[in-house]
Amino acid sequence: MWKTALGRVRVIGFAEGASFLLLMGIAMPLKYFAGFPEAVQVVGMAHGILFIVYLIAIAWALVVGQLTFVFAFFGVIASILPAGPFVYDYFLPKPKVAESAPDL
Repeated sequence: MWKTALGRVRVIGFAEGASFLLLMGIAMPLKYFAGFPEAVQVVGMAHGILFIVYLIAIAWALVVGQLTFVFAFFGVIASILPAGPFVYDYFLPKPKVAESAPDL
């Protein structure tokens, strides 16, 4: 999955989407309802790094020609929406199945 730029977009997108949901669903309530602001600091930093890496992965897939400009644009939009990378992954082009693979 890491061998192609599009595979990296998928994997990093999953991690970025999960970190965003953790930030909003767990860290923010811990900060405001339990008085534990350190949760937002840790998860927020991880999410910020993953967000930047995700945008770089989308840009790289565009540069090497594995994404069109339209797909890259929607990837950037998806990166700022809750669960956006998961929906975006559904619409990404699927990897080709090897023609020499045996039928099982």
